[in-house]
Amino acid sequence: MGIFDFLSGQFIDVIHWTDDTRDTMVWRFEREGHEIKYGAKLTVREGQAAVFVHEGQIADVFTPGLYMLETNNMPIMTTLQHWDHGFKSPFKSEIYFVNTTRFNDLKWGTKNPIMLRDPEFGPTRIRAFGTYSIRVTDPARFMTEIVGTDGEFTMDEISFQIRNIIVQEFSRVIAGSGIPVLDMAANTQDLGKLIAAQVSKPLADYGLEMPEFYIENISLPPAVEAALDKRTSMGLAGDLGKFTQYSAAEAMTAAAANPAGGGMAAGLGAGMGMAMAQQMAQPGPWGAAPAAAAPAAPPPPPVEHVWHIAVDGQTSGPFSKAKMGRMASEGTLTRDTYVWTAGQDGWKRAEDVRELAQLFTILPPPPPPPGI
Repeated sequence: MGIFDFLSGQFIDVIHWTDDTRDTMVWRFEREGHEIKYGAKLTVREGQAAVFVHEGQIADVFTPGLYMLETNNMPIMTTLQHWDHGFKSPFKSEIYFVNTTRFNDLKWGTKNPIMLRDPEFGPTRIRAFGTYSIRVTDPARFMTEIVGTDGEFTMDEISFQIRNIIVQEFSRVIAGSGIPVLDMAANTQDLGKLIAAQVSKPLADYGLEMPEFYIENISLPPAVEAALDKRTSMGLAGDLGKFTQYSAAEAMTAAAANPAGGGMAAGLGAGMGMAMAQQMAQPGPWGAAPAAAAPAAPPPPPVEHVWHIAVDGQTSGPFSKAKMGRMASEGTLTRDTYVWTAGQDGWKRAEDVRELAQLFTILPPPPPPPGI
C-alpha cells in the first residue's frame, strides 16, 4: 500500500450515530463546512433511518445497513449534481439520523373538563388522562413537515401538538359515544382503539403513527363524586336510623377526644348526648321500651268509592254509592250490570261486588195484589 493510498484511507469519513438520551428524534451529523468526503461510510443501525439532504433537497433515505457514499450508490444525487464517476472531491451535504423506534410512556390529559350529555346524570363534565407511544414511519415527510433544519429535534418539541390532537379527538369521540360515565371504565380499551384510529389520521400527515394509546382514568367533577359517595354510603348503611345513631355516636367520640375544641367541643358533645338520649328513649333495637304508650291516633275515615257503569259498550259515571242505590231502586242498575271502581281488578257484575250486592237485598218485596 502506497503512502497516498494510506492517507486517502485515513481521510475517509465514518458517519454513524449512537443515542443514549431516549428522547432525541432527529440528530444531524455535524461536519465542518458540511463537507462529506466522497466514499464516506454511512452506518445506519436498527431503529434508525438516515436522510441525505443535498443543497436543501432530500436526495435519499437510507434504511438500516452499511453504505458507501459514492455516485454509484446515490443515483438521485448524481442526477442533481451531474457528477462524473471520476469526481472524488468532498461534497457539501447534510445527513440527518431519524430515530424510528417507539417513544413510550408519553403522557396526555385534558387540561380543561370536557362537557358531555350523560344518559344518567344529564349535562356533566369529565376529565381524563393516560399514556401513548409514538413512532416515525416516514422520515422524509417528518423532516419536511416538522423538523426542517433543526440539528437536534427532541420529543418534547412535538409532544404538546400531539396532546392537542389527542384531546380534540377524545372530546369528539366521548361526546358522541353515548356511553354512560359509570360504564366508561369498562369500555376504556375499545375507546382507546377508537381514539387511536382517529388520531392516526392527522399524525400520518406528519410521518408519524401511534402504535399504542391507553386511557388510565376518567374522573367526574368533585361535586358529582361527592354525591356518588353519599349515594354509595346510603346503600351500605341500609337502615338510615341506625346509621344516624352511629354517626352521632362517632361525632360525640371525636368531640370528646379533641381537647383543643374547648367549650365548643363540650357544647357539641352535650348536644349530641341529648340527641342520643332522645333516640335511646324511643323503642327499637338501640332504645329502651317506653314508660307509657302514647294514645293511638284515630283511624282515618274510610274512603268512599265511586263507580263506573258499562252498558252496551258505553261507560258512564262516576256515581256515588247513594246514587247507585237510587239507580237500583229505579231499575237502571241491575244485578247483571257491569261496574268498576278504582282498585278493582277489571269489570264485574254488580251482584259480585260485596259493597253493591247489598243494594239488591234491601229492596222492598213486590207489592201485594189489589184488594188485600
